[in-house]
Parts: sequence; C-alpha cells; structure tokens
Amino acid sequence: MIVLGIETSCDETAAALVRDDRAILAELVLSQLEEHRPFGGVVPEIAARSHLEHVDRLVAGVMARAGLSFAELDAVAATGGPGLIGGVMVGVMTAKAIALVAGKPFLAVNHLEGHALTARLTESIAFPYLLLLVSGGHCQLLAVLGVGAYRRLGTTIDDAAGEAFDKVAKMLGLGYPGGPAVQRAAQTGDPARFALPRPMKGRPGCDFSFSGLKNAVRLLVEGLPRPLGERDAADVAAGFQAAVAESVAERTRRAIALFRERWPEGRHLVVAGGVAANTALRQALTATAAEAGMEFLAPPLALCTDNAAMIAWAGIERLRLCLTDPLDFAPRPRWPLDPGAPKARGAGVKA
Repeated sequence: MIVLGIETSCDETAAALVRDDRAILAELVLSQLEEHRPFGGVVPEIAARSHLEHVDRLVAGVMARAGLSFAELDAVAATGGPGLIGGVMVGVMTAKAIALVAGKPFLAVNHLEGHALTARLTESIAFPYLLLLVSGGHCQLLAVLGVGAYRRLGTTIDDAAGEAFDKVAKMLGLGYPGGPAVQRAAQTGDPARFALPRPMKGRPGCDFSFSGLKNAVRLLVEGLPRPLGERDAADVAAGFQAAVAESVAERTRRAIALFRERWPEGRHLVVAGGVAANTALRQALTATAAEAGMEFLAPPLALCTDNAAMIAWAGIERLRLCLTDPLDFAPRPRWPLDPGAPKARGAGVKA
C-alpha cells in the first residue's frame, strides 16, 4: 500500500510517498522561512501563494524520485485542517484533483492526527499511548486510543509553547523562527541567573499556560540595559527555556498519573510537534517518563516539524480502516482531535 501525502497547513509546502511497511519512498519539504522572516512570523496570504506556486512541482518531484505513476498509488492524502485556511485549501484541492483523475481514494487528514501517529511510523508501538503535542499553534496532552480516537487530558488556556518561543526570541532580538534561535542562545546562558515563574505548577489538572511567563520575560527584558548584550540575552533565553521545560514536565507528570489510572495498559509517553525538537524539553520529558516507569519516544527531528510523510502515514492508518473522504470535503481552519472536550478559549488557542 502506497499513499501520497501533501502538507500545506502553515509555512512548509511538502509532499511524500510512504508505504505501509513504514518506508518513506520519497519526501520533499520546501520551507518558506525566508519569505516570512522580514515579518517575524507567518503571513497567511504569502504562505498560500507560495503553496500554490510550488505544490505541483513538489508532488511531481516525489513521484519522479520514487519512479511511480499516479496509477500505482493506493490513495492520496492531504492535510484537511486545522491550519491557515488558504494553504489548507491549496493542498486539499491538489489532492482531490489527483485522486479524481487517477481514480484513487481521497483522504482528508487532521494535521494534529498526523503528528499524533508519527510515532507509529517510526516505531512499532501499540495503542493506547500518552501524547504531548507541542508546537507553534498547539499544546495538548492526549490519550491516543486508536486512529480517530483521542481523549484530551490537558490543553493550553492561553498561548501555545511555540508561540511563546517566537515572541521571546523577538524580544531578545534573536530572529525567526524563535524555537531554534532561543535554543542556540540558551546553550551559553545561565538558566539560574533570572527568577522566572513556572506557570500552573502545583495546580490541579493538566492544562498549560505560557502568557504569564511570556509577560515576565517582557518585563525582565525591559528592565535590562539597552542595547541588550549577548550575555543578558543568553541568560534570559536559558532561563525561559528551563521554565518551559520544567512547566511542561510537571504538567505531563500529572497527565501520566491520570492516563495510567484510566488506561493502565499504556506504556509509552510520546512527544510530537515542532517544539518537540527542543533538546532541553526532550531531556526533561525523558526523565519524567523514566520516573513513572514509562518509555519515552520522540520522532526524528525532521519528523517533528510539519512534513508530508506524517500525513501520508496517517492516510495509510485511515485507509486500512476504510476511512476515506468524499471529494466535497470542506477544508477546516479548526479541527479538534477530541471534539467532546471542553472548548479552550484564549490568545493562541487553536484546539
């Protein structure tokens, strides 16, 4: 079984061919970083135009690399949401056109489910498992019970972790994207120099909050001498990164207890999403899982950020269960994995 995956939900245009034995036959990812860098963040209109300009070429490229024709595909999958709606529409319409002409099933994949199932592309793990999904737009703890079956245990009540990284990087003049920039600066910084809060620490539940931490960094930076020196920036970055890692680990520890109470057969803690590439966060989560007697899994760095291989794999998982979609599927700017969970509201919330 071979599925073509297309990802266009934010600022990466990507196409990939994945086989059901977990082999990635071909993959191409085109980053739009340079187009958005002058603005310090993703501009939806620019992103959509870039997807439209490049997606056909990337699809043709992976097909040529794998030496396959559309007739040899078993299905075509595309991110159907959530995401920037202009970009999502480009990917969905491209996939629908290929599926219609080639006479293949069309699969509209939830972008978050793509992240959630990536661990099953890279490792042979069984359901259920506990997932920390942490990215620029999302920060959630979910019990992954099966394909299309998720129970949200915690979510951000304001900003996502990745959004906080981007804003702090901007305050420190570190550039865009913020996650890698903050991590680089933190490598030479002293995380103990400045006292920063650990949001939600000790509070009941598994929800996250990063707006207070972000504001604390703003106030700290405003009180430092200008122009901001390299040492000050490195120390602030290290302190912020440590605060995020400690806060996320503490919230995850609570989620593990809840998960094991409800689903005692689950053995894995999985992290996914762009912020999952952060080394300090991975180290904190590795220790948290070990303390709880769980196995920690994180995808390779290339599969943490947005990519089409995860979309193709989620398509394979859905195709096995005959969960195909009609060609009148409407792209969705918001698409929660657990529709029954209470709605989270606040700046940065995209659950």
